[in-house]
Amino acid sequence: MQPDEFERSLESVKGLYEDYTAYVGTRVLGCPRLLERLFIAFLAGGNVLLEGAPGLGKTTLAKTWADFFGLGFSRVQFTPDLMPLDIIGSNLLEDGPAGRSFKFYKGPIFSNVVLGDEINRATPKTQSAFLEAMEEKRVTFLGEAHPLPDPFFVIATQNPIELEGTYPLPEAQIDRFFMKLVFSMPDFHALLGIMDLGATTKSGERAGAERSKNAVEAWRALSPHIAATDGTRSYIARIVEHSHPDRSPVELVRKYVLYGASPRSAIALFSAAKTKAAMAGRPNVSFDDIDDLLPDVTAHRVILNFEAEADGVGVGDVLDAVRAEAAKEFSRDRSAAGRSRA
Repeated sequence: MQPDEFERSLESVKGLYEDYTAYVGTRVLGCPRLLERLFIAFLAGGNVLLEGAPGLGKTTLAKTWADFFGLGFSRVQFTPDLMPLDIIGSNLLEDGPAGRSFKFYKGPIFSNVVLGDEINRATPKTQSAFLEAMEEKRVTFLGEAHPLPDPFFVIATQNPIELEGTYPLPEAQIDRFFMKLVFSMPDFHALLGIMDLGATTKSGERAGAERSKNAVEAWRALSPHIAATDGTRSYIARIVEHSHPDRSPVELVRKYVLYGASPRSAIALFSAAKTKAAMAGRPNVSFDDIDDLLPDVTAHRVILNFEAEADGVGVGDVLDAVRAEAAKEFSRDRSAAGRSRA
């Protein structure tokens, strides 16, 4: 990529993000960090698991998000009686000039932005059909593959309360989500703004489908050229490796972790850090990018044992210890390399 083309692509991503915050940020109040993470996941090609209590505005957020980008939007309300064919579609027998034949009618999964509401209320069979489409970016029905729209982005929600009659996602399926985000209760000032949303003038303009797709294509071309030093790559690798109890020098990990973060989390964290750098208009990844994104990308992939719950140790405590150890090792290696050159 030529330098001038690199600069144009970088400016395209940065400009889209600025317009995105101006539009969505004046319509969904009190969650700027969440909005940033959703933009990162979208550009990086990942999907998001959004956890929050009822009434916080998860559906409004998803609709406003899709509205800005000008992309197709569909919503799937998961219930225990929902079947896989209700999501992916099915064949219907129709009369035609050549006689009767089956025609495939696409389900709601065939949209650019899909909101899977309360995914943990569906049976494992239905969950797996939804998650397979997320992973493969296509649906296979009766041996025929049907590609999903591009771009394709899933926001799946789950309710942390009212867990009766739910089917919690297995760890292997949760690992397929690029990020797990928590939609928290807005603060006092945000609540005042929310009550006045209908009467206030909202700023920002929609990007539209054409600009959104052009920005995604620009990012795909730009992503391999975002600089990441061996130090930042090693830092990510150390963090992921040190999250495993059989490979970690961290006492908290050896004592409280059952399963560490997967290699998929290293890929996701690296991709998210590059995206965050581009959104800020920077051509290189920083250690601060990695530290900032680590909890959202990695926390749902680290499984603690019962002893951690009994002792009041959370995933955040473990990740903080892992991050500190990785930073210490990096500083030690850099000092050793400096002495060697001297």
